[in-house]
Amino acid sequence: MLRRLFAGATLFFTALSLCAPPSFAWGENADRFIANKAVDTLPDEMLPFFENNRQFLVQHVTSPVEPATVPPTARHDDFIQLDHYGSFPFAALPHSYTEAVSKFTRRTVEKYGLLPWQIGIYSKKLTDAFQSRDWNEARTSAALLAYYVAAAHDPFNTTMDSDGALSGQLSVNQRFGTRLVGRYQLFFFVKPNEAVIVRDPTEHAFDMVLSAHSWLENILLADVRAHEGITSYGDDYYDRFYAQAGAVLIRQLSDASTDVGSYWMTAWINAGRPQLPSR
Repeated sequence: MLRRLFAGATLFFTALSLCAPPSFAWGENADRFIANKAVDTLPDEMLPFFENNRQFLVQHVTSPVEPATVPPTARHDDFIQLDHYGSFPFAALPHSYTEAVSKFTRRTVEKYGLLPWQIGIYSKKLTDAFQSRDWNEARTSAALLAYYVAAAHDPFNTTMDSDGALSGQLSVNQRFGTRLVGRYQLFFFVKPNEAVIVRDPTEHAFDMVLSAHSWLENILLADVRAHEGITSYGDDYYDRFYAQAGAVLIRQLSDASTDVGSYWMTAWINAGRPQLPSR
């Protein structure tokens, strides 16, 4: 019964991702930064394969699916609007997809985002690719998994106020996750921790989005303070914003890199630690 339920969920999420256009959780620079740093978190047995595929991963983490002729609003797999389900820590939302659908209906769960469950699906897909020694599929699934894990660390992927419109701070998500990275990434000191085993990929994904969500108020307040007394979003604004929110940004990028590497390593371990090719 459990296998049938998992197979059904897998088909559902896979169909969604194949019929949806690409979108960027953080922005291309941040996604690439995270994937690049994630490679450095891996153990020696995995490094040759991932080092030789670093360029592929960095390139494809920003384009997780093929474009399709459906509107961007049809995509629900790279965010979850936790605040639809009440107040932090959103205990009303079951972490089991089946239980969440039973409680809120599939339509509601899909509408407000599937990100943690999508991470669970792609963690399993990478494990399967490693087990079958399908190395082309493994690197593709690794890039997809990196995209979704990175998305889980963007605070604006966890809220109904995803673009700042509800708080009257339109496009704050882009100012934080795209423009700060573009302006200041050469100054980032990001040294992710070594990868660790993820005991429950879906449950850990919920931990990631909850942690990301907890930074929203800090970022929104920093945006307001950075804009006080000025009328545009120019150099003065970004210098102030980075001074107040840069530490949160760097923390999220570093944690995302560690978690991407951890999901990769966990999939490899769960597959029985197969010997990886050097390329």
